[in-house]
Amino acid sequence: MVSFDLTADDEAVWGWGLGCNGAIDLFVEPAEKAAETAGVLRMALEEQQPIAMITVLDSGLPGVEWGSRLLVRPDGSTESSLGDAVVDAAAGEAAAELLEAERSEIRVLTRHDGEVRVFVEVLEPPLRLVVLGAGHDAIPLVSVAATLGWQPIVVDDRPLFVTPERFPAAEGFVPLERPDEVAEKAPIDKRTFVVVMTHNFLRDKDYLRSLLMTDARYIAMLGPGARTKRLLDELEQEGVVVGEDDLARIHGPAGLDLGAEGPEEIASAITAEILAVKRGGPGGALRDRPGPIHARPARATMSGRA
Repeated sequence: MVSFDLTADDEAVWGWGLGCNGAIDLFVEPAEKAAETAGVLRMALEEQQPIAMITVLDSGLPGVEWGSRLLVRPDGSTESSLGDAVVDAAAGEAAAELLEAERSEIRVLTRHDGEVRVFVEVLEPPLRLVVLGAGHDAIPLVSVAATLGWQPIVVDDRPLFVTPERFPAAEGFVPLERPDEVAEKAPIDKRTFVVVMTHNFLRDKDYLRSLLMTDARYIAMLGPGARTKRLLDELEQEGVVVGEDDLARIHGPAGLDLGAEGPEEIASAITAEILAVKRGGPGGALRDRPGPIHARPARATMSGRA
């Protein structure tokens, strides 16, 4: 473990040229040790599933070595071992918690005769953004999403609009015959963020009706808030149940309040809101944030006994 303290105003320190005014702990290990897990990580990402990688940073227990790794999937299945069944069980509990929270963290796992410090790293597949509506203003949204490393999927019931020529940055396309097919045919799960932007009220209502039957984490509706309210009111009049959880994931108007004008700026406002929702950020100006820029969760201790 190599530590770099860049918090002091010292010429020798600033000679690193990083300028972050923070502290960095760097874990260095032989390449072959890290390469052992590459295949499993690649498989998880290809399967579009997150995975937690627990790495031992420091150990006071016999049999548990620095650099040992345990891989934990959301369903609780594991690959490899940290070298001790009790430590593996405690690490699995920490991994399950952090997979749910979608964040990485250092944890101290204790046993009656010692403790182990581990880094629980949550690795996620690229964010999936499903864009419903292939109009001209969807083009910059897809482009911005791809630039962020996301996987934008374009969906429309007009086949001539759903093409690689029109959306060269798209990861994929889903042509529909009818908007109400979206829940059945589009790749939407609890990790999916959706933006509805067809500019057609009846088409948007059919899309929203179908989306309410999915686990989509975020549903953005383009247009003013009064339009979204009217969509929801009409759906309820037609017998669609819209619960509090549904209202929480529906964002209309879409995007953060940046004063955006034009398709490109609106695309930036929408992607900024998606980031805020995913990371749990308030979406305000960083200068108004008290304390450090990044949250620093307390290091939790989990106990287990042989």
